[in-house]
Amino acid sequence: MARSIWKGPFVDGYLLKKAEASRSSGRHEMIRIWSRRSTILPQFVGLTFGVYNGQKHIPVLVTEEMVGHKFGEFAPTRMFYGHSSDRKAKRATGPAAPGAAAAPAAAAPAASGPGGSSQG
Repeated sequence: MARSIWKGPFVDGYLLKKAEASRSSGRHEMIRIWSRRSTILPQFVGLTFGVYNGQKHIPVLVTEEMVGHKFGEFAPTRMFYGHSSDRKAKRATGPAAPGAAAAPAAAAPAASGPGGSSQG
């Protein structure tokens, strides 16, 4: 369910203060925040926020397309390493064909020519 219009977008108060201070100082440094639930406002465009994902702060450069979204959408909390069944399938095909891998290796020294190394 979406937030009601009359309430307006949710933004933590300290976040507005930090963004205003950063914009007035003119420095381009990352503003470290822990508020993933805050909505990105138009006055945040052009600033870099370090959004905490549970381990570290992920740098997020705010653009106009991000306005209205939440900061947490741009800092993933989970890392997908792949399915374990895919790794099992690769392991099963690896030792099954050792002869196929050895054939190109045997042809490589013959291609280097007389004199030893092929690097000059």
